[in-house]
Amino acid sequence: MTAAPPDIATRQSLAHGPLGTALLDVERAALGLTTFQVAHRKIALAGPLIDGDDANLFLGAPAMAYVLHMAASESSRYGGALRTLDNVIAAHTRRRIAAARARIERGRHTSFAEYDLFRGLTGIGALLLLRQPHGQELRTVLAYIVRLTEPVPGPQGRTLPGWWVGHAPASNEAATPGGHANAGLAHGITGPLALLALTKRRGITVDGHERAMARILRWLDSIRQSDHHGTHWPRWVSVTGPAPTHTAAPSWCYGTPGIARAQQLAGIALGDDDRKRMAERALLYCLADRRQLDQLNSRGLCHGVGGLIRTVQRVAQDAENPAPFHDWLRRAPDRFLAAPIPERPDFIEGTAGAALAFMSTEVGAATATNWDACLLLI
Repeated sequence: MTAAPPDIATRQSLAHGPLGTALLDVERAALGLTTFQVAHRKIALAGPLIDGDDANLFLGAPAMAYVLHMAASESSRYGGALRTLDNVIAAHTRRRIAAARARIERGRHTSFAEYDLFRGLTGIGALLLLRQPHGQELRTVLAYIVRLTEPVPGPQGRTLPGWWVGHAPASNEAATPGGHANAGLAHGITGPLALLALTKRRGITVDGHERAMARILRWLDSIRQSDHHGTHWPRWVSVTGPAPTHTAAPSWCYGTPGIARAQQLAGIALGDDDRKRMAERALLYCLADRRQLDQLNSRGLCHGVGGLIRTVQRVAQDAENPAPFHDWLRRAPDRFLAAPIPERPDFIEGTAGAALAFMSTEVGAATATNWDACLLLI
């Protein structure tokens, strides 16, 4: 296994390549709608797997392990390949953790590539929770996240959140001169919060686990905004203040839905019913706000209606009162079908992910796989 040129990297992308589109084929095969050979043909296109510094949950060996895990389900399918990949990913995790610790010791700010769901250790942790939940590598990732939540020195004697990055969000390179603390599920601190909550819910904890969750939740409370449209959070906070919330689409990756789901999971894990109810109310306000919903202009998972649908489904499963979420889900197909069809077949922003979300819009519809585990929704 090695680094690879761009064409191979595309084939090994869970977000944008055939590995991601294979998840739709895996789900359809598990439901008896097609055969696993359809997915296998796409999986076989991957080529020599990337396992170097660029590998992550959405690229290379970890992405392959994720897809094979979903394809295997409870069977022995791909057993040998998965055992090999488990060893590769364990070694990869140890290297990533060593690099993160060295960065911390040098007193430098973190980056999305180090810690987030897409490229960082949170995504690796999500995979380890599926594949090696009781292994030492998952515990080292959790311990790293605990350390990540500790405040760090900032300019002029100020302290900054430990997940403060020195760069800007990729979507707006000029938005945050001097860096920022990100709140989103995909690139921000609610990704680590969701992982801490999901592991605690399964009885997997490390020293400082609850303390780290409390730090994140206090920060989210400090930036929370409420008005006649409900409760919402800015996408990020920079030295100049929070990003405006009225321009944020209610997507899975940023915005109220993903942040609310992470806090619902945290409330469940901590036995904090007030937190859980607050998160559920925040999402219901969001779903009732046409001004927000009309900003969703695609069917995709990351920024579109598909991601919102899947988030609402997962929140409903754990909600104190699921009926209002089910009511919205009954109407969701109309909004989904009114959005433009994606131009690409991709998983994260294309037709594959959109189809996966749409397949279970009917209330009570069962999915055969937890394909959205890579989104930290479950």
